[in-house]
Amino acid sequence: MIEPENLRSHQWYGGDGLRAFSHRARSRQLGLNPEEHLGKPVIGILNTWSGINPCHMHLRERAEQVARGVWQAGGYPVEFPVSTLSETYQKPTPMMYRNLLAMETEEILRSYPIDGAVLLGGCDKTTPALLMGAASADLPTIFVPAGPMLRGHWRGEVLGSGTDMWRYWDEKRAGTIGECEWSELEGGLARSPGHCMTMGTASTMTSAAEALGVTLPGAASIPAVDSAHHRMAAASGLRIVDMVREGLTLSKVLDPRAYADAVTTVLALGGSTNAVIHLIAMAGRSHLPLTLADFDRIARDTPVLANIRPGGQYLMEDFYYAGGLRGLLAQLGDLLHLDRITVTGRTFGEDLAGALVHDHDVIRPVDRPLAAQGGLAVLRGNLAPSGAVIKYVAAAPELLRHTGPAVVFHGYRDLQERINDPALGITKDSVVVLTDAGPKGGPGMPEYGMLPIPEYLLKDGVRDMVRVSDARMSGTSYGACVLHVAPEAHVGGPLALVRDGDLITLDVAERVLRLEVSDEELVRRRAEWTPPEPKFERGYGALYYEHITQADVGCDFEFLSRPGKNPEPNAH
Repeated sequence: MIEPENLRSHQWYGGDGLRAFSHRARSRQLGLNPEEHLGKPVIGILNTWSGINPCHMHLRERAEQVARGVWQAGGYPVEFPVSTLSETYQKPTPMMYRNLLAMETEEILRSYPIDGAVLLGGCDKTTPALLMGAASADLPTIFVPAGPMLRGHWRGEVLGSGTDMWRYWDEKRAGTIGECEWSELEGGLARSPGHCMTMGTASTMTSAAEALGVTLPGAASIPAVDSAHHRMAAASGLRIVDMVREGLTLSKVLDPRAYADAVTTVLALGGSTNAVIHLIAMAGRSHLPLTLADFDRIARDTPVLANIRPGGQYLMEDFYYAGGLRGLLAQLGDLLHLDRITVTGRTFGEDLAGALVHDHDVIRPVDRPLAAQGGLAVLRGNLAPSGAVIKYVAAAPELLRHTGPAVVFHGYRDLQERINDPALGITKDSVVVLTDAGPKGGPGMPEYGMLPIPEYLLKDGVRDMVRVSDARMSGTSYGACVLHVAPEAHVGGPLALVRDGDLITLDVAERVLRLEVSDEELVRRRAEWTPPEPKFERGYGALYYEHITQADVGCDFEFLSRPGKNPEPNAH
């Protein structure tokens, strides 16, 4: 048990020196008497609320509830606003700013008188960013997920944000619905605070956080507007104070078993391909190895149990009522490491004790899975020597073994301008290729990977095609989309050498992505390839461009992921 005088914050507030005097005087300026915080755990509440992030519009209130729990436990809460990373509005993509929030998180926790942290996030990039920074700072930490929004509704149909937007956009382009229906859909898709209620990146990553053991049990599945979400926030505030007193830091929770269980969870959920990049980056901050090969190995033994869109039928609200993530994890048994510790101070197995499943169609039993193997596959071959991924449970089964001629687009603008041109001769058997959309080429590796199908094919009834890119894809998206091709085209990866008409083979069962071009021809093409100019000349973009790593190793900044000193500040 850590004594008050040994608290990290005591370096700022305790003692008789001039600095301590100054810190206490400024506390009085804030309207506080020293006894309100001196000798008590100081808890930093890092809040990603903003007026432009609809997924987090309720987190101002949740921060108050966390603070209430901190006060009740005898701690002192301090709220810090941090980058919001609004998935909807931030361009070119919030992925470009994930590492910026991770840096901000680490440096706030390092530079202020904070003994423990509660992290409030949920919209796609905020979960990994907050946890990456917190892992580097290594204080006692709890994550409070924002929670999924309520189901969407339109003309008696239940809608899933993202997934049904993409589906009906294709129907609009095909001419099967008109402007009136499209306008009604706009009003029915997102009906409450909270992140996407499909198994997109947000639900995937908050579930991964729970599997890592950094949330209270059951936290990730609670709908954002449910009163249980209020209670979970307050309970997190209560618990973090005890974690500080117990000295339960994040590094004691985030061990190799935790990351393995997070991967298993993502695969059993049929989760977002984005989780591959984020978990590899998060493990890197814990200085633990996690690779694409680990995802593929674990996938072969992990059944998909969550029948949730886009790979399934239901939504997160249904998942919560069916038993939530605890119910699903309880089905996995020996696939998990149940003896490791979580932020509760108990073992993972103890946290799952008594979990039940109430609807076995939403959360399938292991003998009746949605798919026998995890919903992601890692592909390799001469087109992706460092790997690529596909969410095959969300693709048309007949396309999982396919060879077709490439139609290449160099950048997203080129794709937008030419995709509907009948002169390109794109058929349902073609392989649509997008280059220059990776970490550097995008820039930021935007979610362009669900490449559009030409309108004339949509009108003929085509709803899926093989598509290949070095981009990412929204976790709410679907289709036979090969993503994260590494190395990316912008740095000279083989994707940069593909030409119209080249045959490309996709074989998910064999984990192959192959360009059917001879090695000699590829050598000749490489000699003709000219490296592009850097995307940025100054500012954060230049820092990003110079230090970002490739998708297969997590797209972190190399100077943040490497081991080394980042010393504690001298508070006196």
